[in-house]
Amino acid sequence: MTSTPRITLTAVAAHAGVSVATASRALRARGEMRAETRARVLRSAAELGYRATGAHPGRPRGGTSRIFDLVLGHFHGPYADEIVAGARTTASELGYDVTLTSERDDPADDWPERIRSRGSAGIVLGLIMPTSPQIARMERAGIPIVLMEPPSESIVPLPSVRTTDSDGGAAAARHLIARGAGRFVVIGGWPSYRYGRARVEGFTRALEEAAPDAPRAITRAEWNAWDARRACARALAELGGDGPVGVFACSDEMAAGAYRAIQDAGLRIPHDVLVVGFDDVRGARWLHPPLTTIRQPIREMASSAVRTLARAAAGNDPGGEAIVMPTELVERGSTQRRG
Repeated sequence: MTSTPRITLTAVAAHAGVSVATASRALRARGEMRAETRARVLRSAAELGYRATGAHPGRPRGGTSRIFDLVLGHFHGPYADEIVAGARTTASELGYDVTLTSERDDPADDWPERIRSRGSAGIVLGLIMPTSPQIARMERAGIPIVLMEPPSESIVPLPSVRTTDSDGGAAAARHLIARGAGRFVVIGGWPSYRYGRARVEGFTRALEEAAPDAPRAITRAEWNAWDARRACARALAELGGDGPVGVFACSDEMAAGAYRAIQDAGLRIPHDVLVVGFDDVRGARWLHPPLTTIRQPIREMASSAVRTLARAAAGNDPGGEAIVMPTELVERGSTQRRG
């Protein structure tokens, strides 16, 4: 019986067109190098069937890790739950595991170094925009990044997955008008992230087209129910005119705060006030009445981000590709007026 000759590190280096030292660093995720160089070495190792001397089955080697990092500001709440579920399901289908990594609000924290040191195959950043130095460090380490619903536009081309925020805001305005609203409250988000601005822009654009003379109060709140309750209460008190009010909040959590403000004002949903949120997290249907909202396909977006990352980890450069997934209005009790 003839044994198959063992593929050497020298053969991998020659196949990839790099030095033996560079091939070794790429396979062990040590040092810094360009992403395309690391990807080329990994691809050569896979094509040749390279296996390091002393490697043991079941023990992943640094540099060929089948791990993706999912980085979020926090992992509590229904929005984060949807991202995690979508990312983990697709990663498992592709043969990867997912590590949950928190972006800590601490200047001394260094999530890129934590990720680099464990030889991650790639990163999905959810609702986070990395700094230029962080992007550069990941590029030198050969670790690709995919952005999911980035809060701003990157100055460095990075692949991203996002949704039709402006179209969703426009759909909310048209729906409220069709359901009889003649006065409007818009609760934008603070900080003023890219997706929040797009939602408000889409709503106000559609309102200008269909009801340019309608009274309106445009306010902002932090991205939570408590502050949205305060902002909505103030807007309702300042809003002039008569007739049903249409409230559009830039997230379902903010819409929940608007519910409390409407109740505090002695008004009823949907008789006096119609409400539309944005996201369609699971809590939206538990409100009373259930919330009409703009669904963004959160799980599908996370899945798409992981698939894009897997292609990048295999050496297929996606450049600055932006994958845009459609929103959908989901009508529930908060806009179903009777009589």
